[in-house]
Amino acid sequence: MACVLCGADEAREFTVAPKQVEVAVCDTCRDGLENGPQDVPHWQCLNEAIWSEESAVKVLAWRLLNALDALWAKELLEIAYLEPDDLDWAQAGVTEAPDVVHRDSNGVVLVQGDTVVLIKDLNVKGAGFTAKRGTSVRGISLVADNAEHIEGRVEGQRIVILTQFVKKS
Repeated sequence: MACVLCGADEAREFTVAPKQVEVAVCDTCRDGLENGPQDVPHWQCLNEAIWSEESAVKVLAWRLLNALDALWAKELLEIAYLEPDDLDWAQAGVTEAPDVVHRDSNGVVLVQGDTVVLIKDLNVKGAGFTAKRGTSVRGISLVADNAEHIEGRVEGQRIVILTQFVKKS
């Protein structure tokens, strides 16, 4: 039996909660799913797994990509599409720190994937441009350990934005 994520031989059954669907995963992938992904080069296999036709495989790939702290993983998550039911399933297995709540300039709670609008011109350090007021930033990512930071793509650049300079749209 081959691993549904990386294709390695010697895979064992793994249950994808909470729907209790069983798939075959290798020991490396199992360790990443249970303890968080560590070996970034191994996870390049998720470039193909996220596009699988099997919902359980896409859910596992989404969870691993979401846990990785790598730019390529964040970019892949931005273009990946999961059906609404599959996305709910994937998010059901992810727990976020309850004490970190991201709020926009009006106090509205922000969640992963929201669209926000800049309320002020922002000079983007190191990129050589200014993000103009009124610019829409789709599919934001939340910085897990800092409630004042979100990440988004502006003019093709992935940047960190302070939540005090955005409003949810």
